Amino acid sequence: MAFSFGPIQQIKTDVPTVYAFKVTGRMTDDASEALAKVMNIAFDQHKKVNLLLDLSGFTGSDWDSLFDDDVIESRFRALKHVSRYAVVGAPERANRMIGFLDKIIPVDARAFSVSETGDAWTFVGARPVDEATGAAAMPAA
Repeated sequence: MAFSFGPIQQIKTDVPTVYAFKVTGRMTDDASEALAKVMNIAFDQHKKVNLLLDLSGFTGSDWDSLFDDDVIESRFRALKHVSRYAVVGAPERANRMIGFLDKIIPVDARAFSVSETGDAWTFVGARPVDEATGAAAMPAA
């Protein structure tokens, strides 16, 4: 069963080492902590993962999560365990930050517009899986 918590819905993928999530609405500190716990488990299970985060419905976040132990741990562990990180539909300031961080961290991080959603899926090397049929689907643009 896919992870779901508040504004976060996991998108099932056709590759077990590719994790994808869609954020719709405001990212609360509880949601950030729940997602961090999911990713820490993924990091325990896999040496390397790719991550796709769809922020096309994102409306903001609580800053309290920056100080949560699980969130801090997952962000540091991501530097070792995440190979490719795609962000779809991020606000412009986040796009600039991703572009900057890509140059200084050991993660291949890229921002994609909503119209480039298919390119983001190609970048992480997976496709979303239709929950009803279990078949890999072409990502929506």
